[in-house]
Amino acid sequence: MRALLSTIGSRGDVQPLVALAVQLKALGHEVRLCVPPDFVEWIESLGIAVVPIGPDVRKFAAAKPMAAQSQMRPTAEQRQQMADATVVTQFETITAAAEGCDIIVAATALQIAARSIAEKKGIPYVFAAYTPTVLPSPHHPPPALPPLPGQAPLATNDNRALWAADTARFNDLFRSALNAHRMTLGLPMVTDVRAHMFTDRPWLAADPTLGPWPGSSDEGVFQTGAWILPDERPLAGELQTFLAAGAPPIYFGFGSTAATPAAGQAMLRAARALGCRAIVSRGWFDADLIESEPDCISIGDANLHALFPRAAAVVHHGGAGTTTAAALAGAPQVVVSHHYDQHYWAKRVQQLGLGVAHAADVPTTESLIAALTRVLQPDVAARARSVSREMCGDGVQIAAQRLISCVHDRTR
Repeated sequence: MRALLSTIGSRGDVQPLVALAVQLKALGHEVRLCVPPDFVEWIESLGIAVVPIGPDVRKFAAAKPMAAQSQMRPTAEQRQQMADATVVTQFETITAAAEGCDIIVAATALQIAARSIAEKKGIPYVFAAYTPTVLPSPHHPPPALPPLPGQAPLATNDNRALWAADTARFNDLFRSALNAHRMTLGLPMVTDVRAHMFTDRPWLAADPTLGPWPGSSDEGVFQTGAWILPDERPLAGELQTFLAAGAPPIYFGFGSTAATPAAGQAMLRAARALGCRAIVSRGWFDADLIESEPDCISIGDANLHALFPRAAAVVHHGGAGTTTAAALAGAPQVVVSHHYDQHYWAKRVQQLGLGVAHAADVPTTESLIAALTRVLQPDVAARARSVSREMCGDGVQIAAQRLISCVHDRTR
């Protein structure tokens, strides 16, 4: 089997597909990834072929620190131009990347072209989401997105109405460009872009304890479990020395969201006020957020599955991968969510008793002290350890076997 795995997004969007690619490769299948250029060198180092798509994602993330994200929205015309451009890029790049492939797997909610390309080639197509709330259901609203320019937020709590508005949003942005390309391929027109992209049998790559599908299996969602990339890297020597020098520290990290030096100082002051040491991850921020001192250290990329079990608590942005890694480690969490599915994961962490959902604001010393005071209590740590024992670790194996069956059943 030759599979193309495609996504557009940050590390949290790409890494689960890399996990699936590694699993398929271990089973003797050929895999190709179509992902932003930021990740080409890393994926090629794993012996997996990569086709880059679009611009570097990191440039956009680094330009938008937490406090500025809501102030940098494009105009309606700019947004439409970007939508049209991404559809053109996807049809050109994914078509070439899918040459000779037997199946296409698309992840995240901007894969506008992938199903049409699979349809034209006559091969199976799978859409995968990493968070339940991405998939339509009367049991939850769609992920929170800023209103389009000139559009007021929808004043309703009715989930069906909110999903209808989400459908209209996708159609307004992408339907014309999608159908123009489908017409040139001799394919029928699409009326509902999101339903076309998601299919009537989407996959949910989320742990069923941490992020369960709220409906019944009859609703068509196949939940595989989270796609976790095995990471055998040792922690850096400096970090190992720091961990061994005292009590478990608090980890602060916001993934691909650019934090500011002021935020780094707030994290450090909060940890010190509680008598704790601190590890601050730079993520996609180029400068040190703190100066390394005996009670704190600033780190770059690290094996979080090795680090989180040694942390007293994990303060993070609420990405699906980071939330899952912290939950698997049994670490209490403070989730400082800012957009899209992060709000869902913050809510789930609080509902499950694993930690605190911080307000969706830039964290201050005072707000972090309040949240950490709660999660550092013994009952939260005990609950986090209990939930970690209920979680599954075989999601990527289930997904790989299902993909193989999809192709095998079709070619039998």
